[in-house]
Amino acid sequence: MTKLDLTIEGMHCESCAAGVEMFVSQMEGIASVQVGYETKKGVVEFDPQKINAEQIVKAVEELGYKASSA
Repeated sequence: MTKLDLTIEGMHCESCAAGVEMFVSQMEGIASVQVGYETKKGVVEFDPQKINAEQIVKAVEELGYKASSA
């Protein structure tokens, strides 16, 4: 498993963070997702043979947030 640290901008509440967690966790190859609204950070563990960091960042951005690997 590979760990990806993200900075996520544009979340307005805890529900935003929960939505990002739910969406990303359903993607193939994702082992775990933790997103903190107050810290504006996310940690994703994933299988690099099934998905890559760029795809994860793109998925978060499709939800309307600005994401970058920290």
